[in-house]
Amino acid sequence: MTPLPTGPAPEPAPAGGDPSPAPARTVTEAKALAALAHPYRARLMDALKVDGPSTASELARRTGQAVGSASHHLKVLHDAGLVAEAPELARDRRERWWRLVAPRLRWSRHEFAEDTAAVAAAQAAEALHLQRQFDRVRAWQANAESAPEWDRSAFATETWLHLTPAELAELGEEITAVLVRWAQRPRPDDGGEREPVLVFGRGFPAQP
Repeated sequence: MTPLPTGPAPEPAPAGGDPSPAPARTVTEAKALAALAHPYRARLMDALKVDGPSTASELARRTGQAVGSASHHLKVLHDAGLVAEAPELARDRRERWWRLVAPRLRWSRHEFAEDTAAVAAAQAAEALHLQRQFDRVRAWQANAESAPEWDRSAFATETWLHLTPAELAELGEEITAVLVRWAQRPRPDDGGEREPVLVFGRGFPAQP
């Protein structure tokens, strides 16, 4: 299975910026997949996708965790090649900024089918990612009435199709392209208040 890009798509381009999409990174290493299969590290990755480059202190505040914990897990992500330091953002020698190495990730178990450790790590990462999607849907449903304007705009959709494997892959690419286009659009300078919005999709063989 080749999942859609994990988490939100790339950071929106600033007003007047270049909307061309950055390429997704194909993950093939068991170490990187194992790093992704941890709930707090997955949350750090999402925070960096939504907020852009951040310090460990900022990420700790964002996630409600201790700075030491954020620093430790950032090091694990760094060792796995998923985040990198951004020294150009530091205002002094003590400050350390972190950014994503790639705005989007994807992987396919077929590419490392003979590496049992990588397959197990990929399965764990996928299971965690699916659980986090379900948890976010449940959290939204529990609180939707408190935000009526967003409640009117939020959506869910489901469609049964008859497809070949090649057609399903083509559909996935088309849906991903739409999400990337919205993520990479220049941010309108219209004074509108924009909040992070999660959109995810899955397509797979199933029976009624």
